[in-house]
Amino acid sequence: MCTNCNDPGTENPGSQSAEHLGRVVTRRLVLGGLAGSAVLLGSGGPAMASPPLASPSKPDNRPAHLELVLLGTRAGPPIDPYRAGTASALVVDGSTYLVDCGRAAVTQYVRAGLSLRSMRAIFLTHLHADHVADYYNFFLLGANPPNQLGDNMPDHTDVYGPGRAGGLPPKFGGGDAPTVNPASPTPGIADLTNFCHDAYAYNSNVFIRDTGIRDIRNLATVHEIALPDVGANYQNTAPTMQPFPVMQDDKVRVTAILVPHGPVFPSFAFRFDTEYGSVTFSGDTTFTPNIPTLAKNTDILVHEAINLEGFTGPPAIIRHQVTSHTPVQKVGGVAQAAGAKRLVLSHIADLTQDPIDARKWTAWAQQGYGGRVDIGEDLQRIQSGGSGATPSGGAATGGGGASGGRDTGLLIGGAVAAAGAAAAAGAYRHGRKTAADGVVEGVDHAQ
Repeated sequence: MCTNCNDPGTENPGSQSAEHLGRVVTRRLVLGGLAGSAVLLGSGGPAMASPPLASPSKPDNRPAHLELVLLGTRAGPPIDPYRAGTASALVVDGSTYLVDCGRAAVTQYVRAGLSLRSMRAIFLTHLHADHVADYYNFFLLGANPPNQLGDNMPDHTDVYGPGRAGGLPPKFGGGDAPTVNPASPTPGIADLTNFCHDAYAYNSNVFIRDTGIRDIRNLATVHEIALPDVGANYQNTAPTMQPFPVMQDDKVRVTAILVPHGPVFPSFAFRFDTEYGSVTFSGDTTFTPNIPTLAKNTDILVHEAINLEGFTGPPAIIRHQVTSHTPVQKVGGVAQAAGAKRLVLSHIADLTQDPIDARKWTAWAQQGYGGRVDIGEDLQRIQSGGSGATPSGGAATGGGGASGGRDTGLLIGGAVAAAGAAAAAGAYRHGRKTAADGVVEGVDHAQ
């Protein structure tokens, strides 16, 4: 019931010796608790189309130092046939860190050539269904048995996400609203995980006895992110604050900050600092000074965006979009205020045009921003070859320019069938965009 992404490259050495750790989660919820959190998800309009899904390829063993892989770039719950749900993988020296697990994330992870064994940790910005739809699938489907490549999830993966909200907002427009699972109406990630264990108990129990699979309850350690004392609660979701630490290992240091995403609480943005550079993920957010604070001088800012120009719809939907998301016409100013070297748009939706006009979107996103802009595409790879290099790749036009996605000529999927499956797979493993496989070129540029 969830999505995650994996990292290209070799297995995570640390995962080889990891013990089967007991779950740190103890709370339980019923199925309705998860369903109730899925009502006001993401963006509800059409999104830009993306190239056909690339063919699966074997894990890539080349040194990738720091690589951002956009597994899915679609905002909101609509089941889009062209774009997968939001999910991103950050690969650092062969170890993979997954940010959000939207629809089809686990499949996209493998299609991207990322190794499941390389998974170090999963980070969830918030518990809207379009961010957790494939979360549990990483363990339910990705752990046992190995896939065609002989790959499966390691014995232990850390999961970091929101705790319980503590309360529900009033119904838009007043009046009463039904409450799903009134005994536990605001479950956190620990509740959600344990409920998934319970819901799939028959499946797990049968396979443990029939095939000897690992106990799924021992594969993840779930950490509900503790909040600093800044007066935040479900009625004051994202006060102005400073970043706070989430985790640190030998590859990354992760910090977070609260962001305003309508009534959702808690909702996080994450920053990953490595010896090769920094990548900041905005999560779902409307305008807030907390993003420039967290993303100060970041190498890459991965930011959500929507277009509402010309959209007419129900007042509740308009209010949700305005209070939960950032217009593409304003996101450049956010990146400029942060001093971000590069802006990558993901979790995107255009409520008036499908597919989006990529040239118009890049022009909008460039407003007020002097750096490089990419309109994210599924399976796009953005790499950094070493310390001090500004990560590059994708379909961008060059330093300080804007990437127009499908309009650049680099994102034409399926036009050269004569390239053959073998050639396409080989190019994919080297991170090159080919017309046959729909992969985005990932060459290094020092800017």
